[in-house]
Amino acid sequence: MTTEMVLDALRSVTDPDLGVDVVTLKFVKDKDITIDGDRVAVAIEMATPSPSKRELVASRAREVVAALGAKDVSVSTSFVVKSVSAPEHGKPPLPGVKNVIAVGAGKGGVGKTTVSVNLAVALSKLGARVGVLDGDIYGPNVPIMFGLQAQLQTEGKKIRPAEKYGIQVVSMGFLTQDEAPVIWRGPMLHSAIQQFCREVLWKDLDYLVVDMPPGTGDVALSLSQTVPAAGSIVVTTPQQVSLQDSRRAVRMYQKLNIPTLGLVENMSFYECTNCHHIADIFGHGGGEQAAEQLGIPFLGRLPLYQPIRVGSDRGIPIVIAEPDSAGTKAFMDLAEATMSQLAVSAHKNIAANKGKIPLIQVK
Repeated sequence: MTTEMVLDALRSVTDPDLGVDVVTLKFVKDKDITIDGDRVAVAIEMATPSPSKRELVASRAREVVAALGAKDVSVSTSFVVKSVSAPEHGKPPLPGVKNVIAVGAGKGGVGKTTVSVNLAVALSKLGARVGVLDGDIYGPNVPIMFGLQAQLQTEGKKIRPAEKYGIQVVSMGFLTQDEAPVIWRGPMLHSAIQQFCREVLWKDLDYLVVDMPPGTGDVALSLSQTVPAAGSIVVTTPQQVSLQDSRRAVRMYQKLNIPTLGLVENMSFYECTNCHHIADIFGHGGGEQAAEQLGIPFLGRLPLYQPIRVGSDRGIPIVIAEPDSAGTKAFMDLAEATMSQLAVSAHKNIAANKGKIPLIQVK
């Protein structure tokens, strides 16, 4: 058995996100294969931290190498999250951050901050290094949902993020008293967003989730001018009023040249905890239909589930409080879908720059 034989066999192992084999993607190379008689060890470096997809690839790799006659096949997987933003975007990368994800909504009251916080925790539980920037300057609720009552600290001339549940957090809520309003005009908002982005000691983040204010105002414009955002997630609820505003939010991000990773439908349905009857309180299918009409991915449905609200009020996100609940599974699925979209975007940029790697868009 030779290294070339093993590599050739691994060409039948496809990355589930990118639709291309791991050898063509250079996720495994000659140096990653060790052969000792009928024992073979393979190391594969993937593009996302997803444990389920890494195990899927590892299982398939063990199968094809064993088919060569190897008696003992060991396959290990690791991951390196790539940055989506290409240098030609014209904005310098954010120090310490690979990918900026803007989570926005066309209107208030759709649970955007709850989605931002639980998405960040879900990404972290999957193995990524994650931060949250509370971009909702007028209503900074992220500290409440993390159970944080910290004051921002500095290190030299830089802001040091607070940390909870392994997530790095920066918020205007750390700088104001509980009931003090923030009454600022556009230039002050722009300055605050720039400071929170570029004057913070973000530490080796794969993803920075930015909780955007509702609507289509100054903060989104400032973010688009300040950092090369990897993409946006628009949060909606099923009813038509929310969907119409969500369409405006999607069009705003498109005008700002921030790719839309997809639409997520929050408070999508209610399942009775006693009889398990499912009720579509706010309607059914609106988010998926809107995503199809807008030509963007639909990232999934999140339930109307009381412990999600309770956890947000107590500062213990549902993904932490009830790791085995249906609510947590929905957020974990959202995190997986988000990573998949970003992985495709990153490798599209690599392909565009090198002109070598064919890619298939995730649906």
